Amino acid sequence: MAAGGGSAVEDNGPASGAEPESSDSLKSFGEVVKALRRRARLTQEQFAPQVRYSVPTVASIEQGRRFPPVDFVDRAEEVLDAFGVLKGAAKHLSRRPGIASWFRQWAQLEAEAVNLCTYECRLIPGLLQTEAYARALFLERLPPLGDEQIEERLTARTERQRLLRERPNTAFSFIVEEHVLRRGVAACAELLPHILALAELRNVEVQVMPQTRVTHAGIDGPIRLLETPDNKWFAYCEGQESGQFVSDPKVVSMLQMRYARMRSQALSLEESGGLLRRMRGAA
Repeated sequence: MAAGGGSAVEDNGPASGAEPESSDSLKSFGEVVKALRRRARLTQEQFAPQVRYSVPTVASIEQGRRFPPVDFVDRAEEVLDAFGVLKGAAKHLSRRPGIASWFRQWAQLEAEAVNLCTYECRLIPGLLQTEAYARALFLERLPPLGDEQIEERLTARTERQRLLRERPNTAFSFIVEEHVLRRGVAACAELLPHILALAELRNVEVQVMPQTRVTHAGIDGPIRLLETPDNKWFAYCEGQESGQFVSDPKVVSMLQMRYARMRSQALSLEESGGLLRRMRGAA
């Protein structure tokens, strides 16, 4: 079991707001992009609109200061006729701005998991958030974040959210406290329609833990569980200023037991959908 300090708000970044130094792999990737761009006789100003990113973003990627989004890599491949060089290099990048260092181990496993279970009692889980809701969270961070840091975190969160649609064979289960949803609606009116749309996906299940339930198996706090392609289970738990990756089978088993009980204590899928629709209508 390993632990590391950081924000309790998932992948929002370290509590200090600082980002780690750019890795050699990011710098190398940036140099390759720059070389291919120059070979194509394009300036950054000419290249940027073709990949649908701003000139400052292109410059940051070429300087190794920003992790390239997937769609940037795909478009740059096509625009620069890179013969798969950029896609190949992108697989070995070691830094993910916008995702806290202590969260990255989980994020890497999350991207390949065949089963993901999330219980949340503080805020809407990152995979279910809208951009407006996530932005509202980032704007309230203390110490305050700069504009570029906020954009990096929004980009990172958007990248993670693609998992729901790009991994149709992965089962996603979410249990969210009712009070969290009601607070979320106050911050973002489009939140409930967004969650309801995701809940219609065959691989996504959303259950609500009702406010009327006084106690339940997850009362000690948020729980995340995942199953890897080779059927190993891991867990991740967070506190106010800590993130803990759990590999101890005994602890993971205990958390699985609690999550299984919560699935029976929460509203059913049909009841949860009905509550969400009623909340949407009242919003």
